[in-house]
Amino acid sequence: MSADSRPGAARTFRAVSGPVSLVLCSLLALFLLGDAVLRAGWGQMLLLAPWVLLGLWVVYEIAFVSTVRIDDDGAVVQNMLRRTSFGWNRVRDIDLRWQLVFSLDDGSDVTCYGGPAKARPVRRPTGDDAEAKAPSGLRELSEIRDRWQAASGKADAPVRRDWDSRALIALAAIVVWAVAAVLIAGG
Repeated sequence: MSADSRPGAARTFRAVSGPVSLVLCSLLALFLLGDAVLRAGWGQMLLLAPWVLLGLWVVYEIAFVSTVRIDDDGAVVQNMLRRTSFGWNRVRDIDLRWQLVFSLDDGSDVTCYGGPAKARPVRRPTGDDAEAKAPSGLRELSEIRDRWQAASGKADAPVRRDWDSRALIALAAIVVWAVAAVLIAGG
């Protein structure tokens, strides 16, 4: 799954199952919280909500947030809570093992959990004369390699690794809410 496909535009790659999982789990969370309101009232729902939201936060982190974003200057790889950004001139090689892997000039490898991945070959009927279509992971790999090879001299941003502070703040808020719910329910 990706965003804009114009040559100069930024493009984001994400596993197709991520948004589907997040939407289904969000609907389940809404159903559970709505059921809690109908059966026990708003007060009890507010005591149950942090646990449901904690589960939804875990699904969000594992299934949805991992992405690879590329543009003319470089790439940003987000693997759950960790974000790595670098310019194209810092890349030694790009490979597709099980997931997309950037080999950087500092000797490290960045494996992308949410980017293009190897897929099983598509089975075709034996009598089919249609031209074989390349798997989507290989097409996306070639697009990323093309962007890397076409990079200009300004694509020399340093390798930066940081944490996803918004997700950590959301986790902290949910944990504080859960502790308050335990204290209120236990008291």
